Parts: sequence; C-alpha cells; structure tokens
Amino acid sequence: MSTVRFTLFFCLFITLAGVTHAQNDSTNWHAIEEVFERPGTIQDQYFKISFPRSDLYVTIDGVQIAPALALTSWFGFMPNGSDVMMMGDLVLTESEVPAVESKLEEQGLQITALHNHLIGESPAVKYVHIEGSGEATTVARKLRSVLALTGTPMTTTMPPSDGTDWSMVESIIGVKGQVKGHVLQMSLPRAQKVTENEMEIPPFLGTATALNFEMIGDKTATTGDFVLIASEVNPVVTALRDNGIIVTAIHNHMFNESPRLFMLHFWAYGALTEVAHGLRTALDRVDLK
Repeated sequence: MSTVRFTLFFCLFITLAGVTHAQNDSTNWHAIEEVFERPGTIQDQYFKISFPRSDLYVTIDGVQIAPALALTSWFGFMPNGSDVMMMGDLVLTESEVPAVESKLEEQGLQITALHNHLIGESPAVKYVHIEGSGEATTVARKLRSVLALTGTPMTTTMPPSDGTDWSMVESIIGVKGQVKGHVLQMSLPRAQKVTENEMEIPPFLGTATALNFEMIGDKTATTGDFVLIASEVNPVVTALRDNGIIVTAIHNHMFNESPRLFMLHFWAYGALTEVAHGLRTALDRVDLK
C-alpha cells in the first residue's frame, strides 16, 4: 500500500471511529432522556438531568423558595466502561422519605447522605444523596421508579426571566452566572480535582461551590453550598456569620471522595450587594480555580 493511500485510509479510520464513539455517547444519553421523557444537559462526556420540585410551596419566614433556588432533584451520569456511574440528589418531603429509602434499597442504589440543606422551611424538606452504577437505561429506569413515589413533576416549564440585572453581583463574586427563570446560579470549582471511588467527579456534578440568588422585592434570597476541605470549614463559617449569613448545615454528600469534602449550606435574605460581599469574603477562604 502506498504512503498516500495508507495515510488516507488511516485518517478515514480515525474519523469513523470518532463518529461511532460520538454516536454511542449520544445514544446513551438520549436513551436516558427517553426514559425520563425530558432533556438533560451534556458537558464534555458527562450528562446531568434535573427535576425542579415545582409542585412544592416552601417558605422561610414568609419568603417563597423557588425550585431553582433550592428545590431541584438531579441525577448525573459518567461513562464507566460500557456502563455508567450515577450520582444524584433527591429533594423530598418528610413523608416521601421512607418509601424512597425502601425503593432505593430494592433497586440496589446506595444512599450516601440524608439531611437538611435549609433551616426553618415550611414544610420541612429533606435531601437524599445517592450513587449507583450499571447499564445506562437500566439505572435510569430504576431512578424513574423512585421518582414515581414522589410528587416530582415529570414535565416542568421554567418561568421566564424577571429581567433582573445581575451584573453587580457577578462583578462582586467574580464569575459569570446562569439565569434560570428568576434565579441566578453560580458555580465555582475547587482548584484541585475531586475523585470518588478513583473516578474524577467534575464540578458539573456537584463538586463546585454553588451560589444561588433570587430577587424578592428589593431584597435577595440566597442559598447554596460551599464545597470545602476540613481546614476551610471554620474560616468560612466565621466569614459568613460575620456578614449576617446563616450557616444551615455542614455534612458530607459522598463516601469515598478524595480529598475529603464537607458541604456547608447557607441562607441569607437581605440587600443584594451586602449579601454578595459577604459571600465573596467567605469565598476568599476557599482554594478555588
């Protein structure tokens, strides 16, 4: 075979292999979307699908919590050979927890955490963090059977943006956010990579500090979680409390992550610039990219 013909053949082989790989990845994620009958989001080789609890009416001191602010279940998927590794977070009412726990156990899905993220909300909301692995559509069907035991809507419509100008808070925090309905969401990855069971977990799937904001009248409600190593926890607690931001929970979401991570959740309702400056002060205590 001539050098030219070999080169052309090799290039064609690489191109077709790449297309096949892309089609296989796309098919896997599309099959999961078909199980849930809703679209997800792809970032690099990772896939995430979300389920806002728009059926819930939850308040804190009279402030209604938007689904995008703190009430969204989600599942993330990572390729693991011919299978996938899944991790996620279920937003549940207290009455939904027992049946969901039983179903997760029946389906062979691990519960890695059960706790609060907020304080003083009415009705009370619990968060169940989970992991699992297996063939993609099989895992998705298991998760669908779990959701069926809850009031989670399978079809939701994101409310339109209310036109809030978030440029000032983006300038203070130092990152660009994403607007979802009335809520600004920000993600700030840690400087070092995070692994779970020796698989790298991207910021996209819950290893980045998350800050969410919603304007309610002339004030902002904010919540989210800082993703911290042990030595950062108390400096962040001090910075938040010194700025009038309530620390609502400190806990783990995973079993075998490296480095060991602590998720610190918070809540504040006040003037936008004051809240943003308080959060920025706390962020300065964290090793971020």
